[in-house]
Amino acid sequence: MISVEALKVEFGVKPLFHDASFVINDRDRIALVGKNGAGKSTLLKILCGQQKPTAGTVAIPSDTTIGYLPQVMVLQDNTTVREEARKAFAGNLRLKERLDAMERELAERTDYESEAYNALVARFTQEHDRYMMMGGGNYEAELERTLTGLGFVRDDLERPTSEFSGGWRMRIELAKILLQRPDVLLLDEPTNHLDIESIQWLEQFLATSSSAVVLVSHDRAFINNVTNRTIEITCGQIVDYKVKYDQYVVLRQERREQQLRAYENQQKEIADIKDFIERFRYKPTKAVQVQSRIKQLAKIVPIEIDEVDRSAMHLKFPPCLRSGDFPVICDEVRKDYGSHTVFEGVTFTIRRGEKVAFVGKNGEGKSTLVKCIMGEIPFDGHLKIGHNVQIGYFAQNQAQLLDESKTVYDTIDYVAKGDVRPRINDILGAFMFGGEESEKKVKVLSGGERSRLAMIRLLLEPVNLLILDEPTNHLDMPSKDVLKEAIKAFDGTAIIVSHDREFLDGLVSKVYEFGGGHVREHLGGIYDFLRGRNIDSLNQLGTSSPVQPKQVEEQPVSENKQNYAERREQQKRVRKLEKEVKASESKIEQMEQRLKQLDETLCTPEGASDMQLVTEYTSTKRALDDEVARWEQLSELLEEMQQQS
Repeated sequence: MISVEALKVEFGVKPLFHDASFVINDRDRIALVGKNGAGKSTLLKILCGQQKPTAGTVAIPSDTTIGYLPQVMVLQDNTTVREEARKAFAGNLRLKERLDAMERELAERTDYESEAYNALVARFTQEHDRYMMMGGGNYEAELERTLTGLGFVRDDLERPTSEFSGGWRMRIELAKILLQRPDVLLLDEPTNHLDIESIQWLEQFLATSSSAVVLVSHDRAFINNVTNRTIEITCGQIVDYKVKYDQYVVLRQERREQQLRAYENQQKEIADIKDFIERFRYKPTKAVQVQSRIKQLAKIVPIEIDEVDRSAMHLKFPPCLRSGDFPVICDEVRKDYGSHTVFEGVTFTIRRGEKVAFVGKNGEGKSTLVKCIMGEIPFDGHLKIGHNVQIGYFAQNQAQLLDESKTVYDTIDYVAKGDVRPRINDILGAFMFGGEESEKKVKVLSGGERSRLAMIRLLLEPVNLLILDEPTNHLDMPSKDVLKEAIKAFDGTAIIVSHDREFLDGLVSKVYEFGGGHVREHLGGIYDFLRGRNIDSLNQLGTSSPVQPKQVEEQPVSENKQNYAERREQQKRVRKLEKEVKASESKIEQMEQRLKQLDETLCTPEGASDMQLVTEYTSTKRALDDEVARWEQLSELLEEMQQQS
């Protein structure tokens, strides 16, 4: 589909990468990986035509469509959510306007026998068939499905985009790109502004999409669930691994070990040659051999080694005061914004040393409760912070509080104490501030770089209650591993607001679920929580209420016996519905494949004139729409029955 040959990009003396060659095939799911600054975003821009390489070619067929989601984009403020998303169907709308104009002209004209009238009829028929092939006017349902999948509720669709935060507006842009259904999707950090449920929905969407996908992401679970191929940019080169990310990590380690052995052998060879030259440089009898060694040394191509993997490096929080046994106690806490109740009846206790997660859809009150704990906003009810509690708080706005006149190194040097001081450079390197990066002024750093710097500073402060609000958004995978290990080894208490399942896995022992104005406590890790909810996908979070253990224990035995037969019958109906949903999904996949085949044939001169193929395409598209509607009904019914069972 897309062929890249001998690509080279230079932004200075040293090329960003060179001699890069690979092919993107139909339905490829590619993870583009490499350290920050390796050129991942640059490569995506080249693939979509926004940037030109220094040398090399990118061959893209003329009929191939590309959808590109950058990390940062200019967003519109003068439309509603629905109107903005509807722009994805601009081609359909323009074609509909032309059809309406031709239809009015046909109704007004009376020269039925003229060549011009017959030509207009032929043109109208051709354009109408094309309009139906593009989906006709049946795009509103698809638009709503996509927006709700990304976390919007129906009432949001008529609200102005200016009322939403930058993260939510980025979701609108993502929805527009997905609705266009391009042949190739280029996604640069698509999960940065999504919550857990929306990430899961995007995973399922990409898994069933007919588009090829190239994505950059630091969400390891997302990459593993979506991709089947990994392309790494390292040492200025492209290395193509035909495996998922987890398998790539193993293969990369083996490759690096081979590189190290080859590098060590080469260094020994270079040292031996230099030693010979120095020993016999001034002996006339050895002049020929010395000149031969000098030429041999000049021909050696230095072996480059992949970047040092710092994920094994350990950081340790500095010693701090021991807090009371219960750092946070909430009793019937409630927060209202006007007539809107964010949450009510929040009652829980966090013990000293516990690591807990706050999860749930965006807008359900996770960050609001954090602000209540911090004492930043008023609330109703009782919230007590324990004895000797020293809070370390990380949120996005923390990055804006850094001293812009200081360098990166000075910012950390100012708070580093004790045995941490000699290791400042290693710590900065672990968080992508190695070498010359440490001498940059804070004022020239991007928002993501400032967030990372604020995170490092927090890691060095003596606190006993950590509150981290989406700490992993701007960290690459090795840096996330460093942070995760530091929190696991932390003696104090930690509250982590995050949508990153891999980061939370093995880190937290309790999960607080926010949804529907309530906060529910679940013992165990993040995957224990999901399994305990009996849900197949994170999409269903917040749509159903879990059964509370106390309610099960207090239910009379006679009532349990009475309901046993009903539950068995309900389970049978659920299994039957599950089979119907799977059968429907299989039909949808078959029809989508047939439509793709027909689309390719109709793009040829011979196929375009074959009315039988056009008719088959139209009927298949209509049948697909009907089947999708049926699948939605079955899925909704299945979800309701699963909640009841």
